[in-house]
Amino acid sequence: MDAWPILIAGMLVGTMSIVCFTWARPWGVVGGMRVWADWLFYGLGLYSQAPRSVLIDTNSVITLGLIYGAFGAALIAGKFAFRFPPRMEIYKAMVGGTLMGFGASWAGGCNIGGFYSAISALSLSGFAMAVGLIGGAYLGLKYLYWEMEHFPSAAGGSAADGEGKKGFDWNKIKPLLGWIVLLGGYAAFQVYKYEGYTIIGGIFLCGMAFGIILNRANFCFARAFREPFMTGEAEVPRAVIISIMISVVGFAILKWTGFRAEGSYVTATFGLGSLVGGFIFGFGMLLAGGCGSGTAWRVAEGQVKLMVVLVFFASSNSLTKVWVNSSETLQTIKGFKVYLPDYLGYEITVIATIGLLLLWYLLVCYNEETDKFVVEM
Repeated sequence: MDAWPILIAGMLVGTMSIVCFTWARPWGVVGGMRVWADWLFYGLGLYSQAPRSVLIDTNSVITLGLIYGAFGAALIAGKFAFRFPPRMEIYKAMVGGTLMGFGASWAGGCNIGGFYSAISALSLSGFAMAVGLIGGAYLGLKYLYWEMEHFPSAAGGSAADGEGKKGFDWNKIKPLLGWIVLLGGYAAFQVYKYEGYTIIGGIFLCGMAFGIILNRANFCFARAFREPFMTGEAEVPRAVIISIMISVVGFAILKWTGFRAEGSYVTATFGLGSLVGGFIFGFGMLLAGGCGSGTAWRVAEGQVKLMVVLVFFASSNSLTKVWVNSSETLQTIKGFKVYLPDYLGYEITVIATIGLLLLWYLLVCYNEETDKFVVEM
């Protein structure tokens, strides 16, 4: 089954971002993974207070929905299979996931919460994280090239996909199983609704929609920061930029009209938090082979490397979050809130934000034509 066009997927993600915020809250990924790690550490006795239920906490539910939707989409497309990477890739998954979790805790979110939704929410911290992500991705690519030069046999993609050559051919029924999975997601919404949690059920469906879109288009934000330096191709960066433009307009309307709180997803991380956190996250995602959202939907495809990334990503983020929250000094160092409409008003903020995104768009297009910023091996 052919993948969906990247540009269309970006437009759908931007639209779903607005739908999700209109329904209840902005899109996020790492917060849900952190809740799962919080429960793990609570069970091990490291944390004294039990987190909210993973089936009720909105952070958890939206990420569960993303993985669930991507799983159904992967089955329908015949893409699901367990894929086992070389040992070196497992080590990189552990290190990359740890760095991503650490960086996300400082930046106030991963590539979604700290970057995509932050810019959409008209928070200046989102642009600061973008700068950090670009720098981290550049250094990460330089490292990968160094690794390929010095350890060529250790690098590489996935190994066996886990499909046996004998026995029952699961490929024949994967599409049917996929549709059953997606119908099960709708059934879960009905259960939430019956139990009086209609808002939570809607969040689960929003997560499913994100998962389906990302999986069917092979849409990973890491590519938006990697490809301008690696190949010069601008298809994914353009799609991400257009997606953010759509989301920005929708968020601005929702906040300006008072339908949603102005401070939503405006974190006190503008400064070292977003910049340094974004840099660390960007480097980590190049080692990991996926961003926060990319990790989630690739786990749903059966990518074992990304399963390892998820465990270390969630654990690192949980532990770092507790450490940072325990110190007023560290929280101060992270930065402060900058909600742009407080300084510029809504009209100028939207125009300026679209203008900056358009400048980024033109730069990646220029780079595609000239290879100006492509890194040589």
